Amino acid sequence: MCKVNRRLKRQLDFSLEIDKEKNIFRQTHLSGHGRRENDAEHAWHMSVMAYLLREYANEEVDIARVMLMCLLHDVVEIDAGDTYAYDTEGLATQKEREDAAKDRIYSLLPEDQKQELIALFDEFEACETPEAKYAHAMDNLQPLLLNDSNGGGDWRDHAVTASQIYGRQSRTRLGSETLFEVTDAIIRRNIENGNIKNDIREVQPDEK
Repeated sequence: MCKVNRRLKRQLDFSLEIDKEKNIFRQTHLSGHGRRENDAEHAWHMSVMAYLLREYANEEVDIARVMLMCLLHDVVEIDAGDTYAYDTEGLATQKEREDAAKDRIYSLLPEDQKQELIALFDEFEACETPEAKYAHAMDNLQPLLLNDSNGGGDWRDHAVTASQIYGRQSRTRLGSETLFEVTDAIIRRNIENGNIKNDIREVQPDEK
């Protein structure tokens, strides 16, 4: 019988724990007007996008590091739950909830890997390095594409405004000017179609 040492057991325990991410459902729906997507699907999708679209990053990035950020950034929602991007009340307590979750979940790992992945999570949250900025661009673009493909239904259902969307998408520009131009065109089209309430004077790219 194979004897599992303590280090391997902790790694396997963490691997099983993150399976719970499949049970955390987001507000965004799958393309084709499907069900709500879960966190694991979101992470997989944006990781693949990060690899495919890396040529549009503002700066050269370590793509493996970016993909790890994409895959791991929402693991904390196993405990903290999903916080909708435009939920003001939820956003006020998000950091506190996610910090507690980060400590518990990553503590399942051996200490060196715990510190490595916490540092990666913190780097993503700080959004200061080229990798973190590009990963945030993916985190913003992925649900935007899904929502646009569904005729803006989630924006309409939540009565989301143009100023709210542009406020969130400002980080997209930090990671990729090119992808921000795509984002801007999508938002403008959905404003014109009545899917997003236009609460700003005039949507000008240099004003975001």
